[in-house]
Amino acid sequence: MKKSILILITLITLASCGGDNKSVDAIIGSKDMAAVKAKRTDLNEQQRVLKAEIDKLNEYIDQNEKKERPALVTAEVIKDSVFNHYVEVQGNVETDQNVVLNAEYSGVLTNVYVKEGQRVSKGQRLAKIDDGGMGSQVAQQEAQLALAKTTFERQEKLWDQKIGSEIQFLQAKTNYEAAKNATQQMRTQLGKTVITAPFSGVVDEIISDPGQVVIPGQTQIIRLVNLSNMYVKASIPETYIKNIKKGTQVKVNLASINEDFTGTVRQVSNYINPNNRSFDIQVEIPNKDGLVKPNLIATVKVNDYSADAAITVPENILMENAEGETIAFLYQPVNDSTGVAKRVLLVTGLSYQNHTEVKSGLKKGDTIIIEGAKTLRDGQKVTIKN
Repeated sequence: MKKSILILITLITLASCGGDNKSVDAIIGSKDMAAVKAKRTDLNEQQRVLKAEIDKLNEYIDQNEKKERPALVTAEVIKDSVFNHYVEVQGNVETDQNVVLNAEYSGVLTNVYVKEGQRVSKGQRLAKIDDGGMGSQVAQQEAQLALAKTTFERQEKLWDQKIGSEIQFLQAKTNYEAAKNATQQMRTQLGKTVITAPFSGVVDEIISDPGQVVIPGQTQIIRLVNLSNMYVKASIPETYIKNIKKGTQVKVNLASINEDFTGTVRQVSNYINPNNRSFDIQVEIPNKDGLVKPNLIATVKVNDYSADAAITVPENILMENAEGETIAFLYQPVNDSTGVAKRVLLVTGLSYQNHTEVKSGLKKGDTIIIEGAKTLRDGQKVTIKN
């Protein structure tokens, strides 16, 4: 249309000049108003006639030479592939061997034998609490136990020989048993003055210093952590309880240390939390370099659905029609360079990472339109970008 208007203006200019600009100038130079108006009327008529002729030409061109330009699109041939869907939840890194050792005996903390960051073995002595003289009492009690034992053994020999009374034998036995029990109790109490490692690990923190008075069950002494048995604990919505079991594949991402792990569910809780309607799972993760720490935030992806020969398409090419049905466009070639877009109705399944599984409506080998699909109509001519 812009080209037609340009032609019209050119023709009008030529007509107004009559091929000679001087003719118009000459009329204006004559200062004859009647002649000037007459020339203007003549040129206006010529303009009207020319416009009518140009409109006829444009109409003919539109009817006989106008062609639809094919839309440029990209397409890909559909192949079947393995489709995995994952449920993404947030979890925490934990370990069962992360404990704070408390005082079990009241007294002054006299010694701490380890340093923070030190590796210790199970049973290794970590700290000592003043026993307040209990060590001497235990020694005295052990001496009494030895005497009671000797007395009992001699009385037993006499009784075997039918010498002495049964009462004497029973008293010696009772005294020995009582001394043995009392000694064992005192040894146990004395043992509480020494804090030992319940498992092998690393001394993460020394909480109390030597010279501090400690109270049983209240004063924290040392935090001991074992980082070799780490796992991620996460809560899964109860709607997935049928899809997740022991051995289910799991992906774990620890963004803080930029690490990814692949593992399996090692434990599924049998309890549904009534507050958030979820159940807990545990996923064991390796910790070769010791970078995994308790309470790190983890993103857990649990594989709740898999299909071995699935048809999947990019999620962003799917559209809905007025009836709410899911549609896409296939490419059907017409010749070597162009084709047409064919609209198809799809039944879709789950979506994951911008891909959606198609249950029906597509098959292996179909060519589906990717870029440009949103603006197409059924039957429209298209050409694929090289």
